[in-house]
Amino acid sequence: MTTTWITRPETDADLVAIREVNLAAFPTSLEADLIEALRADPSAWLPGLSWVAETRDGGIAGYALLTRCHVDDSPALALGPCAVLPGSQRQGAGSAAIRAALRAAREQGENLVLVLGHAEYYPRFGFTPASGYGIRPPFDVEDQYMMALAFDPARPIPTGTIRYPAAFGV
Repeated sequence: MTTTWITRPETDADLVAIREVNLAAFPTSLEADLIEALRADPSAWLPGLSWVAETRDGGIAGYALLTRCHVDDSPALALGPCAVLPGSQRQGAGSAAIRAALRAAREQGENLVLVLGHAEYYPRFGFTPASGYGIRPPFDVEDQYMMALAFDPARPIPTGTIRYPAAFGV
């Protein structure tokens, strides 16, 4: 089944639904709580980089968030949490929200996005192992799961260790 998703930046009216999507998609409230902590952190939260995928009736089925992180002292973005309601999974809602968030980041002049996630899923958006750019996480993880996406590889890409916002707890 192919579904066309309507994507848009979150609004204040979406906050409860975004939390509900994340609570439904994950076994604990960790991701939903993380989003709220990031939203409260002005050094992490970037307007226009929290995106939803809507159903035709206006309900929120998918979610993707980009927040400010750093590679050593250079600004970058962290992708996640990303979530989809269980009943809408494998229908493109998550991909639609992620693509919209990445497009918005590029339009805002960002160049580097980092994600810790499924090695089979994120390459479809252009992510490759971050180690190929000389970027490493501040914790141990298999190389294939820490990925980076540079929108314009001709622009300078920082090397070093990722510094996540405090809400991530790393």
